[in-house]
Amino acid sequence: MEKVTIKDVAREAGVSISTVSNALNDVDVLNPETKSHVLKVAKQLNYVPNLNGKLLRNGKTKMLGFFTTSVSGPYFYKLVESMSRECDRLGYGLNVFVTKDKQVIMSNILGRRVDGVIIYEELRVDEEEIAAMVKDKIKAVFLDRPLKNDTMGSVIFDSFEAGYEATKYLISLGHKKIAYISGVDEMYDSVQRREGYLAALRQYQLPTKEEYIIQGYFEEESTYNAIKSLVHLSSDKMPDAFLAGNDLSAIGCIQALKSHGYEVPLDISVMGFDDIDIAQYFSPPLTTVRNQIARQGILAINHLVRMIQKKEKGEMMKLAGELVVRGSSQVKIDR
Repeated sequence: MEKVTIKDVAREAGVSISTVSNALNDVDVLNPETKSHVLKVAKQLNYVPNLNGKLLRNGKTKMLGFFTTSVSGPYFYKLVESMSRECDRLGYGLNVFVTKDKQVIMSNILGRRVDGVIIYEELRVDEEEIAAMVKDKIKAVFLDRPLKNDTMGSVIFDSFEAGYEATKYLISLGHKKIAYISGVDEMYDSVQRREGYLAALRQYQLPTKEEYIIQGYFEEESTYNAIKSLVHLSSDKMPDAFLAGNDLSAIGCIQALKSHGYEVPLDISVMGFDDIDIAQYFSPPLTTVRNQIARQGILAINHLVRMIQKKEKGEMMKLAGELVVRGSSQVKIDR
């Protein structure tokens, strides 16, 4: 079956090609009856517009691009779902590009395959690439990376403050040997949470031991293995609380501690970040810092679209975390 063309629609509807084009592109020059008739014929013929041709004519794709190295895990599920729903509400589609190949990323961005881009911080777009995007006036929103100029903005979590307050909470329970389970060293959130943790320890004059900063890579299995290798420490050196960089790491930590006979929170308190869906159902229910993941996605899409529409310039938005106390933490009991 041959593809239906705009000429076929015009012939069947008994109008000119320009009239069909105006109807399909919602140009306000037709009377409502003519427009309705053309759209009805196009639907009957199963006409699919040539998006590449439309792009060449008006320079708009009505598509946004999300560039990331991964979409696995609870954070990304919630983030992508919220962005997709907001795109749909605003009349845009969302393309998700999962790649670490900088050439693929930049060719899609600078080639204007989409009207604007959202970039997850782990991609580590460098200053030279940002300069190229600025020169081409690419509209972009960065997640978890502070950046602001006329055409670019960011939506970040206040991870330093959250790390600081979470550590203060554990200190308030009487814990003095608090370990931090780090994510990826170069990532903004991981670095900021660790710095907030260290700032709280320094304020309360508690030890900041190198061996108490453990690499978990924001992953359950990696954290499980890291904690398993830590439990050989003598009981007087073993941490009495763990602050994990995210909830998956907290879950991996608890499972490793349980496998070596530790009771959480009776022996050791554990808390995480994000408040993913499973956190409240885990055993024990997870004390955590609730991050506004869905709101981050909604704000990113809104800000990007408003920059595309030239209604806003780039802004940096910072989202506060909320302490959620559940069953994985308690007042330290000296035995």
